[in-house]
Amino acid sequence: MDFVFYDVLGDVVCGGFAMPIREGKAQEIYIVTSGEMMAMYAANNIAKGILKYAGTGGVRLGGLICNSRQVDKEYELIDALAKRLGTKMIHFIPRDNVVQRAELRRMTVIEYSKEHDQADEYRKLAKTIVDNKDMVVPTPITMDELEELLMEYGFLEQDSDMEGVPETAGATA
Repeated sequence: MDFVFYDVLGDVVCGGFAMPIREGKAQEIYIVTSGEMMAMYAANNIAKGILKYAGTGGVRLGGLICNSRQVDKEYELIDALAKRLGTKMIHFIPRDNVVQRAELRRMTVIEYSKEHDQADEYRKLAKTIVDNKDMVVPTPITMDELEELLMEYGFLEQDSDMEGVPETAGATA
């Protein structure tokens, strides 16, 4: 088998997303994220799992894929996150409602509308993954660094944005 896909949550406390890595079933990982804070937090957690098992299993990160949620400055934000993790954003998938229309019919976008621009995006992504030779051991960031990145791109414009938020909020490992 050439490709096996796992759809896992990167923010689960138990670390279940690391199971394929731990068992040596993953050599090349691509993290799908968006410009939303919790998606970025989850992506960073997966990078931590890759780092933890990189020495024993040879697993590497092939890059980030941004599945757009139309967040302000999303492309730039995910590109910056990728750089901080020591990798690159390999593809930016624009948001399009054709995805929901295809899902409602229990079809992929390519099955539903093979000539649609969104179908071309998935073809480009597939080619990029097949051609990618740039695998890395990631350098995960801290929660403080993630928050700094979000501030840099205008999501937390000043300390007053944090007024009323308990100091322990978001302090999970």
